[in-house]
Amino acid sequence: MSANTPDIPNLLSEKLGKSRQSLGRGLGDLLLGDRKIDDDLLEEIETVLLSSDVGMEATQTLVDEITDRAKRKELNDSRAVYQHLRQAMLDILKAHEQPLVIPTSDKPFVIMAVGVNGVGKTTTCGKLAQRLKQEGYKVMLAAADTFRAAAVEQLQTWGQRVDIPVVAQETGADAAAVTHDAMEAARARGMDVLIVDTAGRQHTQTGLMDELKKVRRVIAKLDPAAPHEVILVLDAGTGQNAISQLMHFNEAVNVTGLVLTKLDGTAKGGNLVAIAGKGNQPVRYIGVGEKAEDLRDFRADEFVDALLPAEGSDQEKP
Repeated sequence: MSANTPDIPNLLSEKLGKSRQSLGRGLGDLLLGDRKIDDDLLEEIETVLLSSDVGMEATQTLVDEITDRAKRKELNDSRAVYQHLRQAMLDILKAHEQPLVIPTSDKPFVIMAVGVNGVGKTTTCGKLAQRLKQEGYKVMLAAADTFRAAAVEQLQTWGQRVDIPVVAQETGADAAAVTHDAMEAARARGMDVLIVDTAGRQHTQTGLMDELKKVRRVIAKLDPAAPHEVILVLDAGTGQNAISQLMHFNEAVNVTGLVLTKLDGTAKGGNLVAIAGKGNQPVRYIGVGEKAEDLRDFRADEFVDALLPAEGSDQEKP
């Protein structure tokens, strides 16, 4: 790496600027001084964590740990508390760090993308397709989001931009039929990966969730091992509602991986800690911008360093 090339954590800290201001600066201002550990400090820590959407359950666990360790004299000052919080968040997130691996045995490897309207699901499908093509895979897209106006055209635009075939029908067509055609086409053309973009729907709409289950059944009928990956795309800005989405989509279609988008535009990046604590799904990618390269593998250490820089690092001042 040349001296003129910024490192990834530094770039990520810029992308996560709003969450860094909320969580990193909030905790840094509280703890990177000489404050004693007392009830007032613990209450202020709780406020910062909750305002950054770390969530009530995770926040309570973290504050209880600090309280217990302080009583046992394992944490003697506020700086030690800061380091403890960094490590605790890293431990939580590290357990969910698992990049997506495409095995050579499954062709096509079928990725089904699900999520509510507006989370950036179709854009994520396009970015992921471009990324996988650059890695040498033969990729096909299926425009099974036939419910939302312009969704088919949006995915076709991505396909044209990066020269990736898109199987599509008109808006309002049967999503399961589109998926069936795409599965057959991907097999016939020897594709390595098929990414199926499904219609965005509210997780509380039973009829629409049933349609999603139908798409999954069609895929499994043609390949009992598929879909090999069901990624749930979540908007970081939705805060704790993302946990409800995870629970409902997982119950309906068995979510196997998460993508957290729009982290560059929210101060609620801490909700990744809350989400991680609610399920066993790995976080495959995070989205931190509009460009294809802004869909990044999730790396727990980079994420925590970007939000809560180590004391004494040149990133310490947000």
